[in-house]
Amino acid sequence: MKQVVQNYKSGELALLDVPVPGCKPGGVLVRSAYSLISTGTELMKVSEAGMSMLGKARSRPDQVAKVVQSVATNGVPATYRKVMGKLDSYTPLGYSLCGVVEQVGAGVDDVKVGDLVACAGNEHALHAELNWVPKNLYVPVPDGLAPRHAAFGTVGSIAMQGVRQGEPQLGEVALVVGLGLIGQLVVQLLVASGVRVVGADPDPARCGLAERLGAAACGDPASAAVESAVAELTGGHGVDQVYLAAGGGSNQPVELAARLSRDRGRVVDIGKCRLDLPWNAYYEKELDVRFSRSYGPGRYDPAYELEGRDYPIGYVRWTERRNLACFLDLLARGSVDVEPLISHVADFDHAVETYQSLKDGELKAVAVLFRYPAEQVAEAQAPEVAVPEVRVPRSPVRAAGSPVRVAFVGAGNYATSMLLPHLAQRDGVQLSTVVTTTALSAANAQRKFGFAAATTDLDAVLGDESIDAVFVVTRHSSHADLTQKALLAGKSVFVEKPLALTEDELAGVLAAVERSGNDRLQVGFNRRFAPLLREAKERFGARTGPASLRYLVNAGRLDHGSWYLQQGSEGSRFAGEGGHFIDTASWLLGADPVSVYALSPSGDDDLQVVLRYPDGSTATISYVTSGPAGFPKETLDLVADGKALRLDDFVRASVYSRKRWVSSRLPRARDKGQNAELAAFVRAVRTGGPMPVPLQSLVATTAATLAVPAGLAGGAPVTLAGAR
Repeated sequence: MKQVVQNYKSGELALLDVPVPGCKPGGVLVRSAYSLISTGTELMKVSEAGMSMLGKARSRPDQVAKVVQSVATNGVPATYRKVMGKLDSYTPLGYSLCGVVEQVGAGVDDVKVGDLVACAGNEHALHAELNWVPKNLYVPVPDGLAPRHAAFGTVGSIAMQGVRQGEPQLGEVALVVGLGLIGQLVVQLLVASGVRVVGADPDPARCGLAERLGAAACGDPASAAVESAVAELTGGHGVDQVYLAAGGGSNQPVELAARLSRDRGRVVDIGKCRLDLPWNAYYEKELDVRFSRSYGPGRYDPAYELEGRDYPIGYVRWTERRNLACFLDLLARGSVDVEPLISHVADFDHAVETYQSLKDGELKAVAVLFRYPAEQVAEAQAPEVAVPEVRVPRSPVRAAGSPVRVAFVGAGNYATSMLLPHLAQRDGVQLSTVVTTTALSAANAQRKFGFAAATTDLDAVLGDESIDAVFVVTRHSSHADLTQKALLAGKSVFVEKPLALTEDELAGVLAAVERSGNDRLQVGFNRRFAPLLREAKERFGARTGPASLRYLVNAGRLDHGSWYLQQGSEGSRFAGEGGHFIDTASWLLGADPVSVYALSPSGDDDLQVVLRYPDGSTATISYVTSGPAGFPKETLDLVADGKALRLDDFVRASVYSRKRWVSSRLPRARDKGQNAELAAFVRAVRTGGPMPVPLQSLVATTAATLAVPAGLAGGAPVTLAGAR
C-alpha cells in the first residue's frame, strides 16, 4: 500500500510503498476514502523539516532540552547517533480521515466490515491507503453524511474541545483570533451554541468566509474594525471568551485578547501561538487562561487510546471519542457546514505535489482533502447530470426590424405585474396576441395592456408569420413543451424560469434547437441585468484568484393552495426559481459550475447548495423558507483578491477594495433587472444580434438546478458531466 512520509532531516516528502498494517485485537483495519490535510499543524511540520539544523533547533526548544538531558546522561556520541538516527527516518503525516472498515479485530463489536467510520490520531489516521485504528479513535459515520465531510472529524473534535474549555453560554459574545481551519470550525460551533462571534484574521477572504458561516463581524486585528465590532456587540464591556486559533511567532493574539476581554473573561489557547502574557493586562482583569488539549479527555493516555479503556460517562462526559461522535452528528444535522471550507480535493497519487504547492504558496487553502483510489471509483459511479453541449447549424436570422411583434402565452400574476408593464411602455414593441387557457383571462390582458388580439388557440399564434417573438409565461410543467413548439415555429422565445424540470425536457428543448437551427432563446434570469448589481460588479473589477460567494435567499412560506406546492406536477420550489440564483452566481464568477452539492438541514424546502467552479471558486446558496417575513429576501456577498462585494436585497450595494464604494439608497422599488432584460431581448430580436445570455450558459444553469435533487438523494457532490 501507499503512504505519505517525510524525512525530517532532509525535508524529503515521498509517497512510499509500505506493508499493510496488521489488524490487531481491539481495533479495526480501515481503507481510507478521504483524509484531511491540516493546513496549520501539518504544514508547520513540513516547513520545519525544510529548515537547517539550527532552524529546527530554534523552532523546537522542547526537543533541544531533551537532547541536552540525553547528553548529560548518555554522552555526546551516543546522543548524536540517537538524534541523527531519529531525524534520518521516515515519519508519517495525517491525523483525520474517513474510510471503510475492511477487517475487524478481536474484541470489537460496534462496527462490522463495510461500515463507514471516521478516524482520529496522528499514529492511526494517517495519509495512507490502510490504517489500523483502535476502538476509542473511530466512530461510525451517521447515515447520509458524505465521507468527504466525515473526514473533518478530528479537526472538528479539536475545535469542539476548545469551545468546551471556554464554557460558552447563550447570549455571550466571543472573539476568535485566527480564522484558518480550526478557527472557522470554532466560529460555527459557537454560533450553534447561541454565541455571537467576532473574528480576527489579516486575510480578508477568511474574514468573509467566517461571516458567511455565521460570525457577526470579522476584520484585520491590526485595524479598528474588530475593536469597534466588540464594543458595539458588548456595550463596551468586552467579550466573554477569546479563542486563540492562530499560529506563528507573533504575540499579537494574546495582547489582543487582553485588550478586548471583559473583566474576568476566559482566554482559551487552541492553536500554537506565542504566549508571552502581558502581566499587568491579565492581572488587572483577572483573566482566566485555559489550554485546550487536542481532541479531549483520553488524548495521550495509552490506556484509553491503545487499550480501549473508556472513562465512565458519569465522571467524564466528553471524551475524545464522544467529541468525535458529537461533531459528526452536528455535521449530519446541518448545524455545522464544512463544504465551504474545502478549497481543493487532490487524488492521493498527487499527495507530494499537493504538499509542495501548499508549502510554496501556489495553493492557498483552508482545507485540502486527499481522495483515495477506492473513492475515485465510487465517485465515478456517483450520480451525474449531463450538461449537453449546444451544437446548432445556425439558420440565417430574420431581423424583425421595428416594431417587434410579440405574443404572450400565459397572462398570470408574474406576466401582468413584472413583464407586460415594461413591454407596454416600450417603443418599438407591438403586443400582437395573448394566449391563455381561459377566455376571460385573455380578455382581461387584452383590455389592460392593449394586445391587438386575444385567443385560446396556441397553434394559430405559432402559425402566424407576422409574430416575431413568443413569451412563455405559464406554469412550470408546460415551459419545455411550449418552448420546443415555439422554436420549431421559427420564433424567438422568452421563457420564464425554469426552462425544464427534467433532463429529458432539457434534452427535448435542445433537440428542437438542433432540428430547427433556431437558437433564439432567452430564459428569464433577470438578476444579472439588475442595474445596482451590474454597477457593483463593475466597481469590483476583474479578479485573478478564486472567489467565495454567499447568497442568502429568504424565500418565505407559501400561501396554502399555491400551485407552487404541487411538486408532483410543477417541481419543487427550488426547481422553479433556483436557476435565478445559480445564474446570478455564475454571471458574477464568469463561468459555469462543474459540480453541485446539496443538503436539506430541516428536511423541508430549506436547502444549502454549494457550487464549485473551474478555477476553484465556490458559491453557497442558502435557500430558506423558514425565515422571518421582515428580513430581506436576498443578500449576497462576494470575496476575492482582498476585495468584497455586498448586495442588500437590490436596495443597497457596496464594494470594499482600496477605496470603499457604497450606493445611495434607491428612492423607488427594488429593480431586479426585468426592464433591462426585456430591453436586451427586444434589441436582439429587432437587430438579429446574439441573445443576451449564451444558450450554453442557460443550459448549464438548468443542468445545475436539476442536479440539486440528485445531490440530496445521493448525499454527495454531483458532477456536471461535460461542464466547462
